[in-house]
Amino acid sequence: MLPKRNVGRNLKKALSQPGYAWRAFGQRFKSYLTYRLLGGRSAYPETVSILLTYQCNLRCKMCGQWGETGSSKFYTPEVLRQMLSLEELKALVDELASFGPTITLFGGEPLMYRHWNELLAYIKSKGLRCNMISNCTLLENHAETLVDLGLDEIIFSLDGPEALHDEIRSRKGTFQRATSGIMAVNRAKKERGTNKPVININSTIFDFNTSMLTEMAEIADGLEARTITFHHLIFISQGTYEEHNCIFRGLFGVESFDWAGFVEEELPRIDPDALIEEMNKVRKRKDLKVATTFYPNFTEEEIRRYYTSFHFLPTSYRHRCLSPWMVAYIFPDGSVRPCLSLNLSVGNMKEASFNEIWNGEPYRRFRRVVKQRRYFPVCPRCTEFCRF
Repeated sequence: MLPKRNVGRNLKKALSQPGYAWRAFGQRFKSYLTYRLLGGRSAYPETVSILLTYQCNLRCKMCGQWGETGSSKFYTPEVLRQMLSLEELKALVDELASFGPTITLFGGEPLMYRHWNELLAYIKSKGLRCNMISNCTLLENHAETLVDLGLDEIIFSLDGPEALHDEIRSRKGTFQRATSGIMAVNRAKKERGTNKPVININSTIFDFNTSMLTEMAEIADGLEARTITFHHLIFISQGTYEEHNCIFRGLFGVESFDWAGFVEEELPRIDPDALIEEMNKVRKRKDLKVATTFYPNFTEEEIRRYYTSFHFLPTSYRHRCLSPWMVAYIFPDGSVRPCLSLNLSVGNMKEASFNEIWNGEPYRRFRRVVKQRRYFPVCPRCTEFCRF
């Protein structure tokens, strides 16, 4: 069930959060059994991710949603304004509480959802674990509230040192606002004698920061982050995008235009050997308290192939996706999707309960197709492909 390459990464998480790790393992194991034994049905998901809003206060250049070629350009203003009401989200939480998944709040920028604090309070009142993925630029004014409400984890994306981070985020001062927000959270945690929310940092490896990974780990350490995870850049060719849509349209009648934000005309200007050297340099920094991981945890041979060709399949991970058995995504219009970026809805919370949708025929059919095909053309570039 767990890819061998991920054992070390998951062991570190388990040691730092043993209760959460044990519950997650139990849920993943049950989902894996249903993947193997049942015809598209699944045990309840480990995680339910809720996109509170499409709206964001930044325009990060590499973002698949709001970047230079981001998918938000396909959405009408009416779609971009869509949000579930607090009452609708509370009803969803009531239903999810029966099986106790982790709830991840993101968007867009989740702190732009007007009732985020009331929703978080309600989630925690049900005894559920809750994470938030945020650019943290709005965090400072809400730091004490997040700590007092018991948010379990903040996941912050760092693009590089201050000047580079601001450039990529297309707004000067973004780095300072974000780090000030994280430090405000750390102060509030110390004042209240709590270790929540845990600060975890994600960083995408791209053309301009491959020589700065060590410096970024130092920044994460200074922010008292528990981990910094460097994610390999996601990119596909126009040919892969068109091949995928041809297949997906024939199977499900929709196109995965969210992947358009990752189409590149040329391969990224990343020297894989220089990247490997920098990765090894970071790994040797034993003086840093922050745990450093790379995801997916490719071998050096895989890294060379990953960045030098549009055609890639990992050799150290199995060629199949378990995510539709493990995770569900709720979008601002109430649609439930088995994958974040394939644009396929298998039901809507405004028309049916989550329980009805999770093992309803559209969801089961998607899982059967995924199990039979193992993956679609875009999948080898998706981090979920190497997660479970």
